[in-house]
Amino acid sequence: MREPTAVLIAAASGRALAASARRGGYAPLVADFFGDQDTVAAAHAHVRLPDGLAHGMRCDGVLAALERLATAQEPAGIVCGTGFEDRPELIGAIARRWRLFGNGADVVARAKDPLAFAQLCRDCGIAHPDLSLAVPADPSGWLVKRKGGAGGSHIRAAADADATAETFYFQRCCAGQPVSALILTDGRRAVVLGFSAQWSSPTPRQPFRYGGAVQPAPLARAAADAMIEAVQRLVPVMSLVGLNSADFLVDESGIQLLEINPRPGATLDIFESNEDSLFAMHIAACEGILPAQAPSFEQARASAIVYAERDVAAFPALDWPAWTADRPDAGSSVAKGDPLCTVFGCAASAASAQALAQRRAAMILATTSASLA
Repeated sequence: MREPTAVLIAAASGRALAASARRGGYAPLVADFFGDQDTVAAAHAHVRLPDGLAHGMRCDGVLAALERLATAQEPAGIVCGTGFEDRPELIGAIARRWRLFGNGADVVARAKDPLAFAQLCRDCGIAHPDLSLAVPADPSGWLVKRKGGAGGSHIRAAADADATAETFYFQRCCAGQPVSALILTDGRRAVVLGFSAQWSSPTPRQPFRYGGAVQPAPLARAAADAMIEAVQRLVPVMSLVGLNSADFLVDESGIQLLEINPRPGATLDIFESNEDSLFAMHIAACEGILPAQAPSFEQARASAIVYAERDVAAFPALDWPAWTADRPDAGSSVAKGDPLCTVFGCAASAASAQALAQRRAAMILATTSASLA
């Protein structure tokens, strides 16, 4: 039997990409920050990246981990997930060593440059919130964001933040429901795989921390059509390839584009079907092959991040339910506020799926608290 093709995966958390790669017939060689039980189980080989989320992707550590993984089996290339949004120079270094299945450094840098992004929106006739690199004269009604930030933890109200460094920018706060379009593109054409609605898991210091997502998003047809049209305008201008997502705000007055995430992201789990591997679709799209249509789903799906409510020096051994993922090993340490695990919910409606995922998140926190008592 022919050996499966090996592909490197580098991401803050590589589990979803690794599981989808396995489903698609690939041998995933994974480098990530967590080394969770199910990540290691899905990976053909795994290396845990040094330093962790607090310091982000560091060039020497990432390249050393990938070189180590590549000795296990010669990879066909690499897929970079979350964690590289503010590291285009690292993407460039990786692409000089291995074939990159995804957007190159120049595409990522342009997508995550606030002024370049705003100009793209203007050129394509797409509404977007006002942006500023300078502190607004009246900061009320503005948000401050870190350039290349992901996950919402970096977003603050401008009036409550001290953010004058070059790594920050300001965006006018606008009303609307956050909706993300998962798109698959070959650089010229795009297939919108579906829409998801997001919610936050706020803390006093992180009011916009990502909480979870559910698909399908409850959308009027006109809003969905407007987002599809916006994506179709942007894709050839930006030369996006593979899996990407576009984050919008949607209300009765229309849509506004918040940002483009030029990589596979947080909603992979809820859009992974039993018939199709999103990882395999990503690779195919990078080679110029798009599916005739998006996958269909019989039920709504939701995923929620469970965050640790306190520091845990040695995580207890748990009998993890089947509806969990990203499960830390017994004995591993988890810092307060770090992701503890992911939970899922499937139901007949999006509201029911979201409610189920949130109930299950509460159950995990209760179980963890009881185990540590």
